[in-house]
Amino acid sequence: MHRWSRLSRGMTLGVKGVVINPAGEILLLRHSYVPGWHLPGGGVEVGETAGHALARELAEEAALTLTGPPRLHGLLLNLNLARRDHVAVFVIEHFTQGRPDVPNREIREIGFFAPQALPEDTTGPTRRRIAEVLGAAPPAAHW
Repeated sequence: MHRWSRLSRGMTLGVKGVVINPAGEILLLRHSYVPGWHLPGGGVEVGETAGHALARELAEEAALTLTGPPRLHGLLLNLNLARRDHVAVFVIEHFTQGRPDVPNREIREIGFFAPQALPEDTTGPTRRRIAEVLGAAPPAAHW
């Protein structure tokens, strides 16, 4: 019974990073497979911690290396994909960045943008997370 419950009610977990540079700009990227500008991140693999997944995704997508601990902003339920999908949102202010290999198969563009000058097609959830992190909106429970 316990095994069936785990299989039928398993939770998926993803990570997203609100990366803020010293100028106060936010890192966004545009994928090849979905429209709009998004926060960097991805799925947490089996046996991987959320922190490790975040570091891996930031390195893969933006050639970014954490130089200090990320701060957990929140754990949000994402009903857009499945009723059991959650996203851990982290704030990153301590990092170094190499030269990203962009465009590539997954990422078309990356860039840092002032919060008041985000690209027009920045997704709604991305705009909401940025507003929350910057104190312009209360934290949400849902993605």
